[in-house]
Amino acid sequence: MTQADEAQASGSQVTALRAIAPARSGNIFEETIECLLQIIRLGIIPPGQRFPPERELAEQLRVSRATLREAISELQTAGWVSVRRGRGGGTFVSSAPAGGWAPASASDTGANLGAEFSAMEVEDTLTWRRVIEMGVAEVAAGQDLTAPQRGQLAAAMDTSRQSSLAEYRRLDSQLHLTWAQVTGSPSLVRSMVESRTRANKLLERIPMIEPNLVHSHEQHQRIHNAILAGDAAAARTAMAEHLDGTAALLRGFLAEP
Repeated sequence: MTQADEAQASGSQVTALRAIAPARSGNIFEETIECLLQIIRLGIIPPGQRFPPERELAEQLRVSRATLREAISELQTAGWVSVRRGRGGGTFVSSAPAGGWAPASASDTGANLGAEFSAMEVEDTLTWRRVIEMGVAEVAAGQDLTAPQRGQLAAAMDTSRQSSLAEYRRLDSQLHLTWAQVTGSPSLVRSMVESRTRANKLLERIPMIEPNLVHSHEQHQRIHNAILAGDAAAARTAMAEHLDGTAALLRGFLAEP
């Protein structure tokens, strides 16, 4: 990765981290833990990689360093992160969280995949996702994109297209978040974060199907091309087709018998 690519990736990461910053409420500690888990689940900080230094991370999440330190300590106890001291140290995302979360394997059966979700919950998530992500694609295509933004989009697209089966969902989330980031709307970025978080809770419960991933890559390319061409209608249509394919799989695997 070139220095320009690293700078671009770092800028995208900062935008995403700020979008996930906790709401100002009386539950700031609990919300900080929730935000850190969202960052891990969405792959904004991939397994094995380090969070920004404490001072920077606290600033990006807009919380005190004391609150951040307490939240990290709890996640370390639960096995989600590891903290290393000394030169090259910091807070690292665990490769295999001890908290019990892991994507569903291809051997899981439809009979138990959807047991924890009601049909209403599935449909509500799919409706939310359709409204938010189609809107994001349309708004992104309407922007006067700068050369760095175009480079950011191309890098996210290439990384997603070259992803392994194991990394697909993390990099898929990053691609969708990149589309939200180029809208220039922090509210849309936050909405995309919520959309991906909700969708991933469902996607984790269904098997990875390679022909579907090939299809998804093709759909991603159409969305990408429409955004770069400034064709808002085509971007919206391409995103709708993409979401419809995923929705069909989720309904098939998670529908109540």
